[in-house]
Amino acid sequence: MDTAPPLSPTARSTVRRGAARARTDRAQLHAVLDAGLVGHLGVVLGGAPVVLPTGYGRHGDTLYLHGSTGAATLRAAAAGAPVCLTVTHLDGVVYARSAFHHSVNYRCAVVHGTARAVTDPGEQLLGLEVLTEHLAPGSWTATRQPTRKELAATAVLALDLAEASVKVRTGPPVDDEEDLAAPVWAGVLPLRTVLGEPEPDPLLPEGIGVPGRVSGRRLG
Repeated sequence: MDTAPPLSPTARSTVRRGAARARTDRAQLHAVLDAGLVGHLGVVLGGAPVVLPTGYGRHGDTLYLHGSTGAATLRAAAAGAPVCLTVTHLDGVVYARSAFHHSVNYRCAVVHGTARAVTDPGEQLLGLEVLTEHLAPGSWTATRQPTRKELAATAVLALDLAEASVKVRTGPPVDDEEDLAAPVWAGVLPLRTVLGEPEPDPLLPEGIGVPGRVSGRRLG
């Protein structure tokens, strides 16, 4: 059971539009992050905002991010530039009786903060393990570990989850009362992400079957 303290909104993380959809349970923040595979990292470069997709992994109340040491966004973040990371799940398209009330059902987490460059070798390996296990559970111990050269080419950042918000919309459309009798279909078209059949690398030696960590993978 997640016993972490509840979210404590700051000026940046307070949900103002659709405040009733805000969630203050930190366990819900963890759930949204854990269910995602890709986040979007925002940072200001040269006076302009830049938002790029990035892999991540959660360890307690720390998110680990990684990328090339040559990536300008990661260099700026490591130098202390404020960052914002978002993870969004689209769960359904909401069809309403009016164009104005069409919407989507979703779960979204927004994390604000200043990332910390991970320089300790032990924590760097921990961060990469967390990232690997988040993307492909079971792969860290099943595959070759990073070499010294690979580690030198990889930037690992740690982002604290102290300042974050969660917003969730569920349910049917919210139409105006005068539109309820209109002969227009209204409801929700659910959206789901599913896993396909594993596709082996053509260069695999004969006799190597699909391991359980791949064939048995389930999305949270």
